[in-house]
Amino acid sequence: MYESTIAFTLDTICPWTYLAKKRLDEALRRVRATDASSKVNFTVVYYPYQLYPEATQEGESKYEWYKKSRYGDSEEKMRMYTTLMSAYGASAGITYKFGGTVANTLQSHRVIQYFQESKGPVVADRLVNSLYRQYFEEEAHPSSDATLLAACLEAGISKEEAEKVIADKDEGLQDTKMKIREQAGNGVDSVPYVVFEGRRRDVTIQGANEVEDYEKALLGVVKESS
Repeated sequence: MYESTIAFTLDTICPWTYLAKKRLDEALRRVRATDASSKVNFTVVYYPYQLYPEATQEGESKYEWYKKSRYGDSEEKMRMYTTLMSAYGASAGITYKFGGTVANTLQSHRVIQYFQESKGPVVADRLVNSLYRQYFEEEAHPSSDATLLAACLEAGISKEEAEKVIADKDEGLQDTKMKIREQAGNGVDSVPYVVFEGRRRDVTIQGANEVEDYEKALLGVVKESS
């Protein structure tokens, strides 16, 4: 069986990346339900990227930040954005909310990377799912100790271990910063950025493409796996 790694570069405050993950998950579900599952084992590995690295840990109003930084402080354009994202989200089972706090995501990336390396891809996937849901659907802070602990517990990590890693803000921090720099060096300047590793060639998809696009990429890897 061919082992294919899907490199998924993300930021936990990017709504388009949450949408892309949902669509990729659906594409994987479809492909794994076919005989392709006997030919290729797909493993998703997460890589960190920061859209707003200058943000403070305390953060600021998510709604006001989007309105000012992305839409020229226009209430009309902001309403158009929230309407659009709500529709896209609904199609993927996401209930986007636009309140809460936008803040620095470095600590969330650190925790994801730490447990991805120590616990494996399944735990990392659960962490990412929880962090996205908490931030976008429950208006939680993206990287507070409370948010990170809730994500760890949902991922099946013991409270004792989670609290220890969350409390030590330097544990794995330099490695995480290095991976962020590496992604920039690899030409990643926006997220989502997804690379499907193939036996003969890799396939890269930038942006939140449709489920069918991810499915096509997966099946292309399967077709060239033998």
